[in-house]
Amino acid sequence: MLELGKAGSAGVEKRVLPVLRNGVVVATLRAPGWKEAATAVVGDREWVLAKQKRRLTGRWASEPEDAVRISAEQTSFWRGTWQVDLEGLPVRAEVVSRWKGGHRYLAGDRVVAETGTTGGWSPRPTLTADDTLPLDHQVFLLWLALVMSRRDQAAATAAIAGGAAAAGGS
Repeated sequence: MLELGKAGSAGVEKRVLPVLRNGVVVATLRAPGWKEAATAVVGDREWVLAKQKRRLTGRWASEPEDAVRISAEQTSFWRGTWQVDLEGLPVRAEVVSRWKGGHRYLAGDRVVAETGTTGGWSPRPTLTADDTLPLDHQVFLLWLALVMSRRDQAAATAAIAGGAAAAGGS
C-alpha cells in the first residue's frame, strides 16, 4: 500500500510530500496549495502532472509541454466516475463508498487499484494496487486521489459558506 505522507516528513524537503510504502519513501510529490498541478519524482524520472482543460495529465519533465503519457478525465460529477489512461491501459474509476469515499480502478472487470485514506484529523490518501501496475502509474493515481479530496473539501467548504450566508441573509 502507498500512503501520501505529511509534507516535510520522512526526510524530504519542506513542502514536499513523501510517497511511502511500509514507511519507506518510494517517490516524492510537490503539489503546491490548491493548484491541480504537481511534480512527482519516481526513481530517477521526474513527472509533470497538470490540469489541461478538463483533463488531468502526466508527462515526463523532459518531454514537450503538449505530450501526454497518462491522463484522467471525470466522466460523471454526480456518480464520481473517471476515465483514466495509464500509457495505453484504459482504467475506469468508480466510487467505492459514498460514506467512506475512495475509488476503485478497474481495467475491464479486474480491480487494479483502490484508494482510501489514513485515519485521524487530517486524513491523507492511500492506494492499494495490483503488483502489475507500475509505480509511476500508482503515484499518478495517488495524486489523482489527492486532487479529488481537495475538490471534495472545496465543495464542502463552499456549501457550508453558502448555507451560512443564506441563513444570515434575512
